[in-house]
Amino acid sequence: MATMDVVPNGDRITVTVWGELDLGSRRLLPELHDILTLSGSGIDLRLDAVGFCDCSGLNTLLDLRLRALDEDKTVTVRSCGPAIERLLDLTGTRELFATQVPHQDAVRPAADEPGPPTGDEDQDLRAEVTQLRRAMQTRPTIDLARGILMASFGLSPEAAWSVLVRTSQNTNTKLHHLAGDLVDTVRGGTLSEPVQQQLAAAVASTAPRSEAPTSPAKGPSPEAQPDIT
Repeated sequence: MATMDVVPNGDRITVTVWGELDLGSRRLLPELHDILTLSGSGIDLRLDAVGFCDCSGLNTLLDLRLRALDEDKTVTVRSCGPAIERLLDLTGTRELFATQVPHQDAVRPAADEPGPPTGDEDQDLRAEVTQLRRAMQTRPTIDLARGILMASFGLSPEAAWSVLVRTSQNTNTKLHHLAGDLVDTVRGGTLSEPVQQQLAAAVASTAPRSEAPTSPAKGPSPEAQPDIT
């Protein structure tokens, strides 16, 4: 469960979050939306004390970012711990929450000289929206892959997330690509041998010793896994 501390800072509001950002973090959105509305130019998030964040937690942050775009404001991540850093890097969403000049503080044309956004500004906005939509679209697949690992190996949500992240890093595979490949195994697809080995090793290092596969290099035992061989 996550808790928040709210401190006004000029025309922005600093929100410090503690705990875990998972499916339960959705309950924070109404309050975050109110805080965003009350702010002059947006919200600065301090997430150093967040010990765990999954795709549901990221989706909460992305929903807040969408609301900020609608209100011509920004949401930045001022500081964060390893869990948030890893998730932002793996999903390619770090720059969406990078420190930015608030729209209200940006240099604007005079009141009697309105003008449309420049080509560069329009292109940047389109790129940002595209990244945002892509990140939100990958969440269901990642959550489904995590569910497969939980059901197959009896892992907790945190352990299944750790297995996905570790396998992604060790095989140099984008997290949503790995999740898609894992979901495809339920439909008869197969994982490459290197991915199978890294997945088995990640499960072996995460699961209790009594439940760990006896031969990690060859992958988990067939009765304990989906069809990944």
